[in-house]
Amino acid sequence: MLITTKRMLRAASLGGYAVGAFNVENAEMLRAVLEAAEEMEAPVIIQTTPGTLRYLPPEYFAGMLRTEHPSVPVALHLDHGSSFELAARCMEAGYTSVMIDGSALPYEENISLTSRVCARAQDYGIPVEAELGKVGGKEDDLDCADAQYTDPDQAADFVRRTGVDSLAVAIGTAHGFYKTEPKLDLERIKSIREKVDVPLVMHGASGVPEEKVRQAVKNGMTKVNFATELRAAFSQGVKEYLTEDSGVYDPKKYLSKGAEKVRELVKEKIRLCGSQGKAPDFVARAE
Repeated sequence: MLITTKRMLRAASLGGYAVGAFNVENAEMLRAVLEAAEEMEAPVIIQTTPGTLRYLPPEYFAGMLRTEHPSVPVALHLDHGSSFELAARCMEAGYTSVMIDGSALPYEENISLTSRVCARAQDYGIPVEAELGKVGGKEDDLDCADAQYTDPDQAADFVRRTGVDSLAVAIGTAHGFYKTEPKLDLERIKSIREKVDVPLVMHGASGVPEEKVRQAVKNGMTKVNFATELRAAFSQGVKEYLTEDSGVYDPKKYLSKGAEKVRELVKEKIRLCGSQGKAPDFVARAE
């Protein structure tokens, strides 16, 4: 069931859990996420970044997902959309959600870009995620050394003026792997939650201690992004297979090992978000 993140996150908010959002790089990772979601009976969001879409265009990912006919609620989402043009292309390709990331721009320019994408998305009935504040770290095309926490009052103004459907907020997480344990401002989530009425999104969850992810969800995060850990798991599976059989020449064999690692990791993250078993009653909660 291919649906929008707006319906999905509304159901999560009502149900008191979060939906895991998983970045994929190829067909093997996409299928691994779907298989994990179906086994766990959980809604999931499949994401691709601008860097990934230079490797395979959005039409490929949308086409692959349409042919899979998933039995659980699935959204296809552009993560950290880098331009109006890319967001529009993903909408046209069949994505059911897009993010436009203007967080590196001056505040008014972020509002202008986000508003423009939201206006286009209305033509497709597609929800838009934006980012306010700066999530630190480096991943894919993103490189932000100067993380900035999201201000609750500014978040309220941003949501009101843009009409955005969900908001990624900066609470001390970072993209990529952490060198030391992150110091998160979990109370800030509550403060922002009191000011805005759209779902909040947690970026940079790879490597965050599980108890802190659970607390973030409890405090109001309804979408939690995982990317770096999935890439590492896939690569580890491939390396292990090639170490065991250095003479292999059939890529299906070692790519399947990478997919197996991703599938098991996604199941763990679904449990962490509390979304396991939520697919059967999803429709009732989403209405």
